[in-house]
Amino acid sequence: MAAYHIFKPDDAKAFADKHSGLFGEHSQLTAAEFGDGNLNLVFRVQNDKGSSLIVKQALPYARCVGESWPLTTDRARIEAEVLEQHGRVCPQHTVEVLHFDAELSAILLEDLKAYQILRHELIAGKQFKHLAGQMATYMAQSLFYSSDFYLSGPAKKAAVSRLLNPELCLITEDLFFSDPYCNHERNNIHSAILADAQKLWHDQALQAEVASLKADFLSKPQALLHGDLHSGSIFIKEDNCKVIDAEFGFYGPIGFDLGSLIGNLLLNYVACPGRFAQPQQAAEQEQYLLQQVSTLWQEFSQQFSQLMASECRDAALQNSHYQQQFLQQVLADSLGYAGCELIRRTVGLAHVADLDSISNASLRAQAEQRALALGRQLILQRTGLANISQVLNLVQYLQ
Repeated sequence: MAAYHIFKPDDAKAFADKHSGLFGEHSQLTAAEFGDGNLNLVFRVQNDKGSSLIVKQALPYARCVGESWPLTTDRARIEAEVLEQHGRVCPQHTVEVLHFDAELSAILLEDLKAYQILRHELIAGKQFKHLAGQMATYMAQSLFYSSDFYLSGPAKKAAVSRLLNPELCLITEDLFFSDPYCNHERNNIHSAILADAQKLWHDQALQAEVASLKADFLSKPQALLHGDLHSGSIFIKEDNCKVIDAEFGFYGPIGFDLGSLIGNLLLNYVACPGRFAQPQQAAEQEQYLLQQVSTLWQEFSQQFSQLMASECRDAALQNSHYQQQFLQQVLADSLGYAGCELIRRTVGLAHVADLDSISNASLRAQAEQRALALGRQLILQRTGLANISQVLNLVQYLQ
């Protein structure tokens, strides 16, 4: 095995060529590096016939900060395993891993160049009827088959140990549950909503509920999560969507993945009045997004219930009353984590273009205030919202 070194384009070409038969013996290869976010190097390697693959390498530091923020490259192993496991149970909605090299911390992936990033498409006002149903299938299958309902105790505990991911979990723990609720130097707060952010720092009732959600994140290994399931981690086209970027994966509360995606759909929702010049267009997009939130939960809960009823391997967990209680708790967890996502994307380190792309500063501030208000209420009211219809009523009331 080659010793770890940071890839240049020629290294990416050699890696893709060696570990794939896609290109052929006489292909002329090119490699172009493009940024995927904050942590990694990503290259598209392409031959002269137009065939292409993706090479992703974990850097030994956070790319967005530099070498002053060191990170283990073992996250590439975790990402590869999460994608491989999710791909075994839901291949139609998971990017395919073609090869992983532990020494180089590099993954060879299929190229989803026929797809677009979901966040960009939603910001543009596009609507995909299949989005919620397919993502519900991805989460129901990936989460059920890695849970106690399906795995034996020893197998589950071994998997939990193998996929602890402490460094990247710490990033989530800080950015998601801690920084937004204090005057932290990492926070990124627009001046127009500074007073709103400061209220969070003194909101003891809210902080108590966030502490409860964090405690579950730390200590409730229910299933193998994607761990960062936002609209920038989903690629979509007219008839299908696929999930990428699972380096934050670990065993945690099932509601975290659901809540992360619901939170991102709602971030786009609160931004609609500031993004569309025509009120009718904004209203149509808002209704589409609410329908997707509703379908996401309904389809997930239905599919997960069917899996619990038909494939649960633990006799005690086959109790139907327990299974209903379990799903009700997952809904409450999902709403809480959705609320945390709304808040941290508004005042924390990592913003989203859904809000930041609103050009009118006043309209952007109003959207951010709606995000904070909605996030707070979802966190505080999560245990009292009995079904998704009540959730949508709350969302519309606050909008």
